[in-house]
Amino acid sequence: MGKNCPDQESLVRVTKLSKESFIDGLVARFRNRTAVVAIMGLGYVGLPLVKALNDAGFKVVGFDIDAEKIAALKDGRTYIRHLSADLFSGAISRGRFLPTTEVSQLAEADAILVCVPTPLTSHREPDLTFVERTAHAIAPVLRTGQLIVLESTTYPGTTRDVVKPILEKSKLASGKDFYLAYSAEREDPGNSEFSTTKIPKVVGGDGPDALRLADALYSAFVARTVLVSSPEVAEAVKLTENIFRSVNIALVNELKVLYAAMGIDVWEVIDAAKSKPFGFMPFYPGPGLGGHCIPIDPFYLTWKAREYDLSTRFIELAGEINGNMPRHVVSRIADELNARSGLGLRGARILVLGLAYKKNIDDTRESPSLRLIELLEKRGALCDVHDPLIPVIPRTREHPSLTGRKSVPLEYDRLSEYDAVLIATDHDAIDYKALAVHAKLIIDTRNACSRAGASGRNITKA
Repeated sequence: MGKNCPDQESLVRVTKLSKESFIDGLVARFRNRTAVVAIMGLGYVGLPLVKALNDAGFKVVGFDIDAEKIAALKDGRTYIRHLSADLFSGAISRGRFLPTTEVSQLAEADAILVCVPTPLTSHREPDLTFVERTAHAIAPVLRTGQLIVLESTTYPGTTRDVVKPILEKSKLASGKDFYLAYSAEREDPGNSEFSTTKIPKVVGGDGPDALRLADALYSAFVARTVLVSSPEVAEAVKLTENIFRSVNIALVNELKVLYAAMGIDVWEVIDAAKSKPFGFMPFYPGPGLGGHCIPIDPFYLTWKAREYDLSTRFIELAGEINGNMPRHVVSRIADELNARSGLGLRGARILVLGLAYKKNIDDTRESPSLRLIELLEKRGALCDVHDPLIPVIPRTREHPSLTGRKSVPLEYDRLSEYDAVLIATDHDAIDYKALAVHAKLIIDTRNACSRAGASGRNITKA
């Protein structure tokens, strides 16, 4: 070999030093917030991330396929109630936030965070369509040195077995040319106590370099990072959190039905039980599960378990109990109407209070209210709906027939025109004492009246 030709060992050493130098530089840019971060999916997870990153000083590229969302942000409008439009319009005017539908803009980013939906199919199996499409969109613009992080909730193995092969069609290799990690979102919409930056981030990387880079990025804008050994562990953590909630909510839903038959108030039982300073954590019953996480995520693990010829009986039983709660509520309404006035559901006028899946937010994803309306109307009831935060029922895949139905005004002195009022969501904006005074019959699935100090023989907990 000639004098001017470095041997193979020297080339490897130089390449290794160059890679370490690059990673050190990117870590520094994450820590001093000079890196550019892209968010793919500007919904209930992605948009709060934009805010958190902007607040920390990062420049953010926000990508979404929904042109209406991008137009709203550019026009100074927001589509998520608890996030002020001013937060984004100011960042846009200063050049710190670029909302776009152009995939080519992703090439500017040092890190790309993927925050797209992971729903279930009609057969209750994982639907990774959005994740796969997003990975396919990134691959052509993927460049050397970028960090890609999947935040969407999914089953263990998705990051490495699904996302990684798609990205590597770019002819770039994970761990060598780009870096891949997983860190699930932990958003709780409407919870002012725990915003994005205050919630620790669990991070798993496809190799030590990816883990180090993801840690540096998240450490720059969240309270704490929790590093785990692999993307699979991080994916399992998110599922475990939501399965824990699903199973415990199912337990108290089952206890609610049993205690009601015994004439015992389950909410009183829970309030007394939580006085124990150890060994008990309060969960509360309701009309069914809502939101994008708890009704869906457990079934991702149930599906994955079949690959190992294992069953997940607790998870499936919890899903069955929680899924049956809307039918239980409808049966209670029918029983109460029959017992009090001899009426059945057919022809009964019912006002459903609350369309959101939880109080004080405008999110209808997987809301049990929509299922309740469908079940009531299937049995002949005539339903009006009122939600102070949702003027019109948005389009949903599961309840297309309800799309566009408008929220009626809540006029307390005219509540006697309804045969029953169903409290499906316990928004704070409702005057429950006035409700108790004017309604003929209240079916309270959230214990809202008791918490407001309202009482009366016309109130039934369900």
